[in-house]
Amino acid sequence: MEILKVENLRKTYGTGENQVHALDGVSFSVNKGEFIAIIGPSGSGKSTLLHILGGVDKPTSGKVYMNGNDVYAQNDEQLAIFRRREVGLIYQFYNLIPVLNVVENITLPVLMDGQKVNEARLNELLTTLKLNGRENHLPNQLSGGQQQRASIGRALMNAPAVVLADEPTGNLDSKNSQEILELLKLSNQKYNQTLIVITHDEDIALQADRIIAIEDGKIVRDEVIRK
Repeated sequence: MEILKVENLRKTYGTGENQVHALDGVSFSVNKGEFIAIIGPSGSGKSTLLHILGGVDKPTSGKVYMNGNDVYAQNDEQLAIFRRREVGLIYQFYNLIPVLNVVENITLPVLMDGQKVNEARLNELLTTLKLNGRENHLPNQLSGGQQQRASIGRALMNAPAVVLADEPTGNLDSKNSQEILELLKLSNQKYNQTLIVITHDEDIALQADRIIAIEDGKIVRDEVIRK
């Protein structure tokens, strides 16, 4: 079942001689529950693509459909709701709020959405992410791996349809990197969440169901690794 569809996506920065085509006619679709790795050299357009999929950065032209709905046909308020409810974003640099503890960081999207925190889900995430006993710790009291786990918890708290991760292991050692990947794969399998990960790590890419390679803003390879 198709959950995400991208049609002829283009993103251009600058004008005239300074114009840069970050994305140049990207099209693909994603089925519910797929784990996709997006690879490519720095500056190829990977992060731009992820931010557009997540409703963070608007395309110059083209369409993004989530569950059949045109994401960028929505107004700014609807787009903000889409970002909170439909997608979970995980960044390389964690992006935790320094003055909020682990639980406050994880539940922030729910509270911003004016919803009641699902305590059972919160406790399940804390256990799965091995953050029990760290609930009241601030980000600067956590290791890098623990901070990334908290950012994963924040991304999963609203049970989004699609989880988007931008180099989620880029700041971690190999042991922590594999642990974080296993957690993402668990959310993919346990909750049947669609997972799209940008990575430079070939080992991570090879654990995906499918690899999409991007160069100079274009898809140069779209290969199914496992079904």
